[in-house]
Amino acid sequence: MKKEPLEASNYYHLFNRGNNKENIFKNDKNYLYFLSLVKKHLSEICKFYAYCLLPNHFHLLLRIHDFESIPSNYQKRIHQPFSNLFNAYSKAINKKYNRTGSLFQEHLHRIKVNSEEYFKQLLLYIHLNPEKHEICENFSDYKHSSYNSFIINKPSLLNRKEVFDYFDSKDNFIKCHMDKKINLELLKEIDNWDG
Repeated sequence: MKKEPLEASNYYHLFNRGNNKENIFKNDKNYLYFLSLVKKHLSEICKFYAYCLLPNHFHLLLRIHDFESIPSNYQKRIHQPFSNLFNAYSKAINKKYNRTGSLFQEHLHRIKVNSEEYFKQLLLYIHLNPEKHEICENFSDYKHSSYNSFIINKPSLLNRKEVFDYFDSKDNFIKCHMDKKINLELLKEIDNWDG
């Protein structure tokens, strides 16, 4: 799969999995720590739309800020905060679990999101992933995805209003998820990787 360069003003689907498909999240603290690093390293340069952290892989949907809104030290190196995030997480996991070597299978996968329909299908795909992988019977019960953060009214870094606008309303957002209809042909690159 061709690696898309990370560029300002674009939406991206980012994903990766553990080396040899091993788990990258071993307990609840690992999931929370990863999300804290996402906030720490990426919030200055990105808006967040969805995430799902599964035991051996993750999905993020985000938009990189417009060029003039990116801190000057990252304008020519947009990839650097991402590198910092994954290096920090890998070092922490290696230290915590007395392991060595690469935690992630490959370099970060990224696909540019070029249409509203792709955005909507991708967001559904990300949230339905725990059910797809039979981690739980109902995706809405899974606590390491952003789905429930959309439903409750607690503060969040997620751009709820923009997502609900894509789906026309919060009610339709929920209905589309409950219908569980995903256009896998549109998302074939991900589904081939994620199998």
